Amino acid sequence: MAIKQKSKSLKSRGTELSNTFFQLEVLNGKELTDAKFPSFRKMVKDSTGADSVRPINPEIFQINIGKLCNQSCAHCHVDAGPDRKDEQMSRASLERCLEIIDSIPSIHTVDITGGAPEMNEHFRWFVKECSRKGKQVMDRCNLTIIMANPKYHDLPEFFAEHGVTVVSSLPYYNKKRTDSQRGDGVFEDSIQALKKLNSVGYGKENSGLELNLVYNPAGAFLPGDQASLEAEFKRQLLRRYDIEFNHLFAITNLPISRFLDYLIQAGKYEEYMETLVEAYNPTTVEGLMCRNTISVSWDGFIYDCDFNQMLDLKVATPSSHISNFNLKEFTNRNIVTNQHCYGCTAGAGSSCGGEVV
Repeated sequence: MAIKQKSKSLKSRGTELSNTFFQLEVLNGKELTDAKFPSFRKMVKDSTGADSVRPINPEIFQINIGKLCNQSCAHCHVDAGPDRKDEQMSRASLERCLEIIDSIPSIHTVDITGGAPEMNEHFRWFVKECSRKGKQVMDRCNLTIIMANPKYHDLPEFFAEHGVTVVSSLPYYNKKRTDSQRGDGVFEDSIQALKKLNSVGYGKENSGLELNLVYNPAGAFLPGDQASLEAEFKRQLLRRYDIEFNHLFAITNLPISRFLDYLIQAGKYEEYMETLVEAYNPTTVEGLMCRNTISVSWDGFIYDCDFNQMLDLKVATPSSHISNFNLKEFTNRNIVTNQHCYGCTAGAGSSCGGEVV
């Protein structure tokens, strides 16, 4: 089915919010709104005044291999879409990433994201190389890419062959709420893609092929309890469509990129920020993904996390590019934080793997 896109990227619209510096100015009450909230950086200081968000040995190598996507979802923090064709990681950069992965024994997982990462021409080669090295490969698949074009129809078989963990966004278990967030036709294609994944063993007990879903709230509110959401999604998808999956990750919408644009246009920015600040939970800090993750952008720059990457907040080390990556500097760095980090520390916390406490 042809998907009717929910929105165009901020970049293609030429809006002020396509500028990451402008987004940071908004978050700090210097543009579009004069609303100011307690400094996150001060919030995470411990009793001695030191920053409590400290790095540990990197375990996850997360790589955004391009912003090209067959969808253009309303809440996309990457601002990905069909119009982002030029922002694709090169073969040479991917080879350099493999060198870095080889050099760090503590890295056990390679988390590949986008855009639709499968649209990068080197995607399958990179997956094979990571798998050959014994790394767990995780692909953040939007599901509809499997149905988008015949050249992607065999992705479930390819994933299964290489033991790839598939992580897929599904806003809800019905058409109305899913299509309202991601575009007309998305739900139907997502259901068909999930059935294809199930047919090769994904989500099935004892198959060893893990299929996880991602839930983001459809509006300016925190996600509900992850365990309860998972149970309900499992019940409804099995009853309605005979679909099985392993886990559901509940991820808070961070106030950046297209979701920040939505908040401002809907007049809900201040209310949402107040919600995040009031729900700040210090026990989430230990499980934050920025502590054990190396996040790399399509052009090879290094970040503390995927969200910092989308705000162009590069890692605070002299070597901030894969071309001159320095592990010692990286493990002794100060993690870069800003007001958007309230999204990862609100309530039960949020990361690319869902709740953190």
